[in-house]
Amino acid sequence: MNEFQLKYGCNPNQKPSRVFMEDGSDLPFKVLNGRPGYINFLDAFNGWQLVSELKKATGLPAATSFKHVSPAGAAVGLPLNDVEKKIYWVEDMNIEFTPMANAYIRARGADRMSSFGDFISLSDTCDEATALVIKREVSDGIIAPGYTPEALEILSAKKNGNYNVIEIDPSYVPAALERKQVFGVTFEQGRNELKIDDDFFSNIVTENKDLPEQAKIDLTIAMITLKYTQSNSVCYTKGGQAIGIGAGQQSRIHCTRLAGSKADNWFLRQNPKVLNLPFRDDVRRADRDNAIDLYIGEDYMDVLEDGAWERLFTVKPEVFTREEKRAWLDQNTDVCLGSDAFFPFGDNIERAHKSGVKYVAQPGGSIRDDNVIDTCNKYGMVMSFTGIRLFHH
Repeated sequence: MNEFQLKYGCNPNQKPSRVFMEDGSDLPFKVLNGRPGYINFLDAFNGWQLVSELKKATGLPAATSFKHVSPAGAAVGLPLNDVEKKIYWVEDMNIEFTPMANAYIRARGADRMSSFGDFISLSDTCDEATALVIKREVSDGIIAPGYTPEALEILSAKKNGNYNVIEIDPSYVPAALERKQVFGVTFEQGRNELKIDDDFFSNIVTENKDLPEQAKIDLTIAMITLKYTQSNSVCYTKGGQAIGIGAGQQSRIHCTRLAGSKADNWFLRQNPKVLNLPFRDDVRRADRDNAIDLYIGEDYMDVLEDGAWERLFTVKPEVFTREEKRAWLDQNTDVCLGSDAFFPFGDNIERAHKSGVKYVAQPGGSIRDDNVIDTCNKYGMVMSFTGIRLFHH
């Protein structure tokens, strides 16, 4: 099959729509269930490239959760501790979490509000444990190189049998040149085949040059994630996963702030005040995510005012004060930060410091590099200049 007809393009009025191979060769995927759409395939193919690279770079199963052609989260399959199981809403699952399941739980859990209705990409065969996790979540579809019979049965029953399940050929190698059309004009460029590995971070420009192995892994995750994130983009990582991604902002400081606020929310969710919120049994996970986002933000009275809290909680929670939140965030350390282009001002580093960033990777090349380096030195950070920009559009 060298062509797959789509219901419509980005929007229902954009017809006809299809995906096809210009050279007449077979498509490198099979649709095992459902009918994926135009945006589904964009998310699937970008996500598959991301997790494939993460697997090659780290040797660990990798997963990503995509929304609107950018990842909401990306992670490798490291074990979950009890707090992580709770903030990712899987502590009640009486199953053995496989590395593949752990990778997706982390990818989905980084920014659960953005991941709502995601398209999932897995680097390895989807097993039953991973499928059982996905079964509970609101999601549009999945792409993976294979599925166990049990996993395929579980996923095919999702969304009343309409869940999109795509099997990608892991041996497929795309052409060296890629093309797309905008306004009837064809653009052509060489594919971005840049390899990101340990050597990518060897040019350390700060006084502190101690870059431990875990930081290299986390910086690798950040930079590979950025390679498939709509630019401008910034990614915070820790413990084998993205914890905050700021995508598609015109100003880099806005990327850094957006990603930093998401990283802060990820860490604030682990505070006992949030972990122990007295939710009513009938409040669903998605509604709990929304309530937590409000509770830890500036609009906390939206869920704590009389007439509102009763719909969510059995007892009215205490306010999570600004001082308490700052004191908790100050405990977050050893966070990594990647940027797809250079930081033009030290204000990005100042903002990153507030979210516990210790390790930074960015291309360098700004006329204010000295200011950025000095700001890192002020906080004892380690910063690598990669010399490579990672724009993605």
